Formats: sequence, C-alpha cells, structure tokens
Amino acid sequence: MTFEAAFSLWAAWRARSPALLAFGGDSAIELLSAAVVLWRFRSASSEHAERTAARTAGALLILLAVYVILASVLSLGGYVEPKSSYLGIGVLVAAALIMPWLARQKRRLSAETGSAALRADATESALCAYLSIIALAGLTLHAVWQLQWADPVAALAITPLVLYEARETLRGKPCGCY
Repeated sequence: MTFEAAFSLWAAWRARSPALLAFGGDSAIELLSAAVVLWRFRSASSEHAERTAARTAGALLILLAVYVILASVLSLGGYVEPKSSYLGIGVLVAAALIMPWLARQKRRLSAETGSAALRADATESALCAYLSIIALAGLTLHAVWQLQWADPVAALAITPLVLYEARETLRGKPCGCY
C-alpha cells in the first residue's frame, strides 16, 4: 500500500489528475485505516476500542469523499488541467488486480473476529479496487481520446459508494449483515 500510495500520488501530482489523486488519497487513507486496525488489535480487546477504531475508519472514508469531490470540482471548473499518466495507468492496473483479493481476505477475517474496524479496513481495500477501475477508465479515456472531463468525472463516480460505506462503517457493521 505504501508503494501504491507513493507512486499514485507522485503520478497524480505530475499529471494533475483528480482521479489519480483520489486514488492516491484513498491509498493513503487505507494506510491510516490499516494503522487503526493494527492499533485496535494490539490494544486490550474492548467494545470501546472497537467502536473508536470503526468510527475513525468511517471518518477517514468521509474525508476521502470530500477529497474526491474537491479535486474533481477544481478540475471540472478549469482550475486544474489533467495530463495523461502512463505510470498512473500502470499503478491502477496493478491495484485493480490485487485489491479485490485483499478486500476478500480482510472481510473473511472480519467475519471470523467480529471486528467492525477490520470490516472498515476491508471496505477501504474494496473501495481502492473500485476506484482503481473507475480511475483507470477515466485516465484511459483521457489518454486515448483527450477527453479532459473524463478524469474528474471518473473520480466523482465513486463518491456515492464511499459515502454509503462510511455510513455503514460508522454504524459498526462488522460482517456486512444488515
């Protein structure tokens, strides 16, 4: 995740890409979420620690949604003009292949441990996979057909899912059961 975050944020900065910036932001937030889960499992097992960890992860998801919206609006408003990024496309392809597997493994462990914090971290990994696919579509459309709007629109397309998952995480759903 560190490699993914570093390369995608660097490529986003170079290309001024909102979709890639959103993806890199998601990767950075996913790293923070993993740290929260690690803290939760290293602390004494308590309902309070679990609730705090889940709320923190949920807040990070909300932060991600705000971040995606802001970067996209700036691009659509003409304040930032995205460029093509083949390095970014490569990172996104790798993430689209790896992150779904990682999210499944985390969800399985969440169900076994009953951890809402681990469920939230699995959500971060799943969102990373979804965002990588959508960002990949936006970056590819931009690179191939020079559609300037494709990049920020791709970044905005994931926002409703991020906010939905943030709400569920804040409710403390450890296993996805409703």
